[in-house]
Amino acid sequence: MVGFQKRSQIGWLALALTATVALAGCQSAALDDVAAFGDSANTLKDDSDVAFYKNDELIVKGKLQFQEKNYGKSYAIYKRAVAVFPEDPAAWLGFAASADMIARFDTADVAYKQLAKMIGNTPVYYNNLGYSHLLRGNLPNARRYFLKAYELDPTNETTARNLELMKNSVKFAQR
Repeated sequence: MVGFQKRSQIGWLALALTATVALAGCQSAALDDVAAFGDSANTLKDDSDVAFYKNDELIVKGKLQFQEKNYGKSYAIYKRAVAVFPEDPAAWLGFAASADMIARFDTADVAYKQLAKMIGNTPVYYNNLGYSHLLRGNLPNARRYFLKAYELDPTNETTARNLELMKNSVKFAQR
């Protein structure tokens, strides 16, 4: 009877050790940087600095999702922001950029047409439009828009970075 109890204890000990090893494999070292649905904890930041207007809340959330590279979520948020306040260029810029990042270029074109009426002929507009064409693989148009932005503001750092990104390639991407 003592031998049976000893074997039973060893069996329970082995089972407990196996369960501990198995559960330890399920742990992640970066649990403090995870929010719901696998987003980083930054998406849960306090957005109490939003202004009085309802669309400001959407724009802050959209920017945050975009910065976290959650382009589908930022697209959905900016789409709502555009619906809430269709006269806000920040909402349209975020919507266009998010649409570009998920390759919804048809939607991005609609947004850029709206932006042309609001902020056309500004470096911000031409930089975003140029980057859209860069993502599409249309390098000559991308370069043309970046150069328009440069002509308007030669000191703009974003324009300088975009032109550096293009290098001297006119027709083909340099690898």
